[in-house]
Amino acid sequence: MQELSGSTFDDFRGIRFVLTDMDETLTYRGRLSAATYAALERLQTLGIQVIPVTAAPAGWCDQMARMWPIDGVIGENGGIFLRRSPDAHGVVRRYWHAVEAQAEVATQLQRIAHTVKAAVPEAVMADDQAFRLTSIAFSRTYDPSVDKKIVDALREAGANTTVNNLWILGWLGGYDKLSMTRRVMREAYGVDIDAKRDAILYTGDSTNDAPMFAFFKHTIGVSTVREHLSDIPVPPVWITDGPGGRGFIEAADAVIRSQR
Repeated sequence: MQELSGSTFDDFRGIRFVLTDMDETLTYRGRLSAATYAALERLQTLGIQVIPVTAAPAGWCDQMARMWPIDGVIGENGGIFLRRSPDAHGVVRRYWHAVEAQAEVATQLQRIAHTVKAAVPEAVMADDQAFRLTSIAFSRTYDPSVDKKIVDALREAGANTTVNNLWILGWLGGYDKLSMTRRVMREAYGVDIDAKRDAILYTGDSTNDAPMFAFFKHTIGVSTVREHLSDIPVPPVWITDGPGGRGFIEAADAVIRSQR
């Protein structure tokens, strides 16, 4: 990884989309600062389209899509994409699964959640579970042995799973952040990400960002990504000085300087 402070104007000149993790990339210790929000707005003003790609629940993402200076948001690790409607007063949703399959998927996830809780008594559903539409989430215990039991129980029950700063996430369908990004960029923006890698930057900090770091040419990790490098096969190209939102501001500034 290279220090982002050593980047040049040419490194990000072709960027037209900034895709970014949210928790502990846009936020820091759970809070979104005014300066980070302003950085999103500065990118939007410049014509850079910003799309958070997060494990956060659909309920959070609905609010983000409606009110934040972003162009849309991929939520629940790829289960759903939300974008402001053309009249700017509503939200258009796209699911990974067909809409008619959503009820059955939700039922299966509830069964899996019960199975996991029976197998791992320490497992506690995340307090945002009520706002999820395509996934189940357990709170991190930060005891590696217990978290591993939850991950193993999810897999044994047939779920896909990943871990980030806050949650142990389970879902059905074999997708991840990258596969939903590929679909959204093609269907909503007419962009083939395989052919347009020079136009896209990704910023992140955690294990579930690994597919994005491995695929994209322009990647930036905020400083706390160092804590997760053992679980990230391909590290980001650049790393910021600051953690969370402070690091994202550094990334936004680098893109803005390159555009000018």
